[in-house]
Amino acid sequence: MAGVRAELRGTVRGEVSFDVTSRALVTMDASNYRRVPLGVVAPRDADDVAATLAACRAHGVPVVARGGGTSIAGQATGTGVVLDFTRHMDGLVSLDPASRTAVVRPGLILDRLQQAAAPHGLRFGPDPSTHSRCTLGGMIGNNSCGSHSVAWGTTADSVSELSVTTARGDSLRLGRDWSGAPAGLRPLVESESARLRTGFPDLPRRISGYALDALLPENGADVARSFCGSEGTLGIVTEAVVRLVEAPRALALAVLGYADESAAAEAAAGLLVHGPLTVEGMAADLVRTTADLPRGGAWLFVETGGDTAAEARARAETIVRAADVLDSLVVTDPSGRRALWRIREDASGTATRIPADTSLHPGAGAGGGAEAWPGWEDCAVPPARLGAYLRDFRSLLAAHGLRGTPYGHFGDGCIHVRIDFDLLTEAGIARFRGFSTELADLVTAHGGSLSGEHGDGQARAELLPRMYGAEMVGLFERAKGVWDPDDLLNPGMLVRPAPLDTNLRFAVLPREPVDVVFGYPADGGDFSAAVRRCVGVAKCRTPEAAGPSVMCPSFRVTGEEEHSTRGRARLLHEMLAGELVTDGWRSTEVRDALDLCLSCKGCRTDCPVGVDMATYKAEFLHHHYQGRRRPAAHYALGRLPRWLRLVARTRTAWLVNSLASVRPLAALAKRLGGIAAEREIPRLAGTTFTRAWRHGVREEARPPGRSRVLLWPDTFTEHLSPAVGLAAVRVLEAAGLDVLPVTAAKPVCCGLTYVTTGQLDPAREVMRRTLDAVSGLLEDTPHVVVLEPSCAAALRTDLPELLPDDPRAARLSAAVFTFAEALERLAPDWTPPRVDRPAAGQTHCHQHAVLGDAPDRRLRAAAGLTGELAGGCCGLAGNFGFEKGHYEVSAACAEEQLMPSVRQAPQDAVVLADGFSCRTQLEQLAGVRGRHLAEVLAEALPPEDK
Repeated sequence: MAGVRAELRGTVRGEVSFDVTSRALVTMDASNYRRVPLGVVAPRDADDVAATLAACRAHGVPVVARGGGTSIAGQATGTGVVLDFTRHMDGLVSLDPASRTAVVRPGLILDRLQQAAAPHGLRFGPDPSTHSRCTLGGMIGNNSCGSHSVAWGTTADSVSELSVTTARGDSLRLGRDWSGAPAGLRPLVESESARLRTGFPDLPRRISGYALDALLPENGADVARSFCGSEGTLGIVTEAVVRLVEAPRALALAVLGYADESAAAEAAAGLLVHGPLTVEGMAADLVRTTADLPRGGAWLFVETGGDTAAEARARAETIVRAADVLDSLVVTDPSGRRALWRIREDASGTATRIPADTSLHPGAGAGGGAEAWPGWEDCAVPPARLGAYLRDFRSLLAAHGLRGTPYGHFGDGCIHVRIDFDLLTEAGIARFRGFSTELADLVTAHGGSLSGEHGDGQARAELLPRMYGAEMVGLFERAKGVWDPDDLLNPGMLVRPAPLDTNLRFAVLPREPVDVVFGYPADGGDFSAAVRRCVGVAKCRTPEAAGPSVMCPSFRVTGEEEHSTRGRARLLHEMLAGELVTDGWRSTEVRDALDLCLSCKGCRTDCPVGVDMATYKAEFLHHHYQGRRRPAAHYALGRLPRWLRLVARTRTAWLVNSLASVRPLAALAKRLGGIAAEREIPRLAGTTFTRAWRHGVREEARPPGRSRVLLWPDTFTEHLSPAVGLAAVRVLEAAGLDVLPVTAAKPVCCGLTYVTTGQLDPAREVMRRTLDAVSGLLEDTPHVVVLEPSCAAALRTDLPELLPDDPRAARLSAAVFTFAEALERLAPDWTPPRVDRPAAGQTHCHQHAVLGDAPDRRLRAAAGLTGELAGGCCGLAGNFGFEKGHYEVSAACAEEQLMPSVRQAPQDAVVLADGFSCRTQLEQLAGVRGRHLAEVLAEALPPEDK
């Protein structure tokens, strides 16, 4: 390893990384497989690629090209050097609207090409569900397709020319009429032309094997097209000329409801005569909620285009009339279409969890149930045979005692499915092999392809002889020998493959339960199972936030894989494996990757498989610092409730504020407390919320029959923003609710600051004291209103997950209401005062991830607060943005959505920020005062209610 590393560092201008973290991040893609590489190279250009290949050839080290790492068959993993094209070779070189072509680098993300083409009325045809993070190089390597393949085909149909560097350093320009063909390829094809004319199934989604038939003269002897789908085994793409298509000016989406996926599959082929852009199918098992879908147990998503919305809708309605459906829905507005498409795109993640009871369809998704895995993710058969194939497929599943829910590109006969294979035991792995062999025969019997989109990789290459026969596979091996005589490039893929049941990524994980603090109820209390949730879908690697999405703010700022949810999950996986990351919970690599996790909990909702990195981070920090000195910020900020209560008891808030206003003293305090020098220390309230409330409470008889609620004095409202609490009391009382303070001899606290800094033993002590204090109150008043979203989220989720055996924790968790929820549920007939102003700001990340904001949206609309709040995270995120070393990332997170939304807001807009962190960030970065919704409504109350 030392020799090749030294040569690479001496000849490559890009990054050469052989450290533990860099290697751990690429041990897996989105497949069942794992390989530990020697190192990672991020080349700057084609010369760097050639230098890397030369060094690796000299030392006998294999090379694997990698894009977004979303491959599902294992072809983006390897034991040698991994080429990462996403760091530098990720640009759009040029775009020519006249010729409808673009020149792209291999690391360019598909969505960025689409964004550049859109102003010209153009787009790239293929669009996999991973379009927000997959790369053009990866799409070429896998011959990716996507939902619009019925209209625009596969990536191979969209490639014009390819610049390729071979394993021996030759630079080739591949195109039609044998352009760029390596020596020996043409004689090989011409000698086997009869076999090539008869040996390939005729279907739109035939991806398996090498596309050698593209080299026949009647097919234009197209070397570039033949290269597509070769999975990095023939050469390394350094540049590509791709064709663009004219994008319809208007779109409509028809969602057709059927009884089950077999009925939908039978109908799909008959819709193709109407020229749809998509014919996608999925069943209810994969849908978190069916509220936005027409009646049915399965659906076809059929998109149509036109020059106008009316024309697109008319085509969609023609398809609805031609289809025999239970129910249907036609949508033309962009936001409605996006919301529906998001349901389909998230299926690749939600399919990884199969409900424990198959009668439980909606909402089972990522919350629990049996784990399900790829491996037979994308078989394809002729579309007219899809219904019959699905029936046989279901029978084969039942015969092996397996379950899976098909979905995918029904119009092209391509089915995605995740199956509940047991890949942890010898018996389960043997069943995986047996089923795979029989399914390969079934697909072949229906005239299909083992891969219809994601390539063969290790998952299917071993079974290619069952599809093509030994002679054709032998021809594939000879073609590989022409391109790569040293077998340097991605060995073990497509030809001479590793067995499909080796290199499984689960084999290295501990078989015994890991001793942890959180309960992990959705994973049976098993931390390994929680980490296994990340299957590499990589939605967290999306470089721009879309709509209300939060995940993953630190990745979007840094662009580094280790700061994505997937990257952190990979490091935790390797920590549990103990092969690469060898020091377990004491690992500095894992600690450093988790350091920039904001604990925003965005992944808990935005990740299709429900990875909860905030919880994993808290768990790790607990073990990492157990029995050791912690960072100063953990004491200063993690134990903030303790310090603030001390100040309140001694009534010294005025003194703390005075000292904090003296710059040298404030600087010293920040340095000692591990607080970023750039931050201002927030001023403490002179009077706490509960004292101010008691002083102003009106002693008068309450009308009978009023609902009673307890108002939670969270740390931030109590000591820093009492005006928010007092405003909430006025509004809740105006709505006809009796508001009682949560006061007791012992202080109450949700434990949030202890949890986010991984101080889980103190957190549980605080939570138990809180339960002691409030359990009696809940007997009479089972509704607790929590104004701070992060505290409400902690009580909803962290409390029962840290104290799973205490029934009082579940009771308090169920009693928690947000401000808007309380008004909607407990005062449904109350009409809020009219504010009638535009609103700007950002939905709190914990509100988005844990609590939901639908009641808040309805309350704002009823009050006449117009406009949408931004998504993302404010970047302060409690203690995160105050900690030393986090300021730049914190500010950059705010600049992504929050600050632009405020700057672009109308002059009379109300800036809403229900979280103290969000308000502090607005004040310190923009000098803008954000207000809790309760404050805005309280100001608008009629005088008699104030």
